[in-house]
Amino acid sequence: MSTLEGQSSCDEIKERRSDVENSEDERRRTRIGALKKKALTASNKFTHSLKKRGKRKIDYRVPPVSIEDIRDEEEERAVTEFRHKLIAQDSLPPKHDEYQALLRFLKAREFNIDKAVQMWEDMLQWRKEYGTDSILEDFEFEELEDVLQYYPQGYHGVDKEGRPVYIERLGKAHPNKLMRITTVDRYLKYHVQEFEKALREKFPACSIAAKRRISSTTTILDVQGLGIKNFSKTAADLVAGMAKIDSNYYPETLNQMFVVNAGSGFKMLYATAKKFLDPKTIAKIQVLEPKSLSKLLETIDSSQLPDFLGGSCTCSAEGGCLRSNKGPWNDPDIMKLVHYEEAVIVRQPTRISDKEQNMSSYIRIQPKGTSSDISTAESGSDGDDPSSPLGAKFSGFTPLAPVHEEVSSTIAMLCVVS
Repeated sequence: MSTLEGQSSCDEIKERRSDVENSEDERRRTRIGALKKKALTASNKFTHSLKKRGKRKIDYRVPPVSIEDIRDEEEERAVTEFRHKLIAQDSLPPKHDEYQALLRFLKAREFNIDKAVQMWEDMLQWRKEYGTDSILEDFEFEELEDVLQYYPQGYHGVDKEGRPVYIERLGKAHPNKLMRITTVDRYLKYHVQEFEKALREKFPACSIAAKRRISSTTTILDVQGLGIKNFSKTAADLVAGMAKIDSNYYPETLNQMFVVNAGSGFKMLYATAKKFLDPKTIAKIQVLEPKSLSKLLETIDSSQLPDFLGGSCTCSAEGGCLRSNKGPWNDPDIMKLVHYEEAVIVRQPTRISDKEQNMSSYIRIQPKGTSSDISTAESGSDGDDPSSPLGAKFSGFTPLAPVHEEVSSTIAMLCVVS
């Protein structure tokens, strides 16, 4: 074999070896590339799953809402002074720094700031000892359905001003049977839990629906059939416990109360009880005979009033009006605004009249990320003011659980008298 042929053969061998090596390198690079792609895909999926679990999906399509908030100038000055005194004493946790809450405690103590401070601090101490701040998460009232059979009560609709309507059928209450399925302590915890739940949902929802500041309730007590069977020492203890909680820790939440289907026996008891009630409380109570139920329609629209009280609502699909929990707090779009942690609140105050001691404010609630211009928020607006009427997260409002402070006091007095 010639030298040239030998050289050619060597070149072919080298070329084939090079091809094999290149092919192997290519396969190696392909495998590495595929592995990198798989790893990247897995990583992206894992990261996405974490984001999905760690973040709730936010629907920004809910339109902004403006809410009218009218304040008395004298009251606002008192609230400011009260707030500054609480801050100076380190007695104003951010979650309770809310205009209407402060105003309620001032009203409960006739605007005596020193007495209001003491009442406020007692409230904070009670909340700490009772575990109120975490009661929504820590307490479960499994016996509620059974309890409603022997103590029919609940929220149902709103009045013509947009306030939530709370109803109790006291004549159908059976305290002895009630205590077979729960205890006084557990019911009081439920009472407090419902107060806390409603403070975060019902008043804010009603305010959004009515587009005006809602901070009180309309209550109806149906006393048809009320008699000695409805009262016992246990019942008196339960009512007294609720009365203490309501008056000391959730004051001034009742706008008006109707006692309906009142017979002559109840009127006699009430006449005696009135001697022990505060005149402000008496002014909020109307006692109606069975034939006077139509007066409720002056305050509450027929569609919002149960048929057993003279209205047209039955809530048959929900098992009855007192089991339906009917109200703006069940509207998904309204509740999106109530629960938006990202809500931006802009207060635009305007004086109603130079002669009137009131300021009309419009509070604009909109989720961050909307196209609405929120740059008009002024210094001192609700977006910056911790004592704003709706608070930084539009929180804080009404009591659900059975009787408000004035209501409880009245019932407690009737229990004692009877």
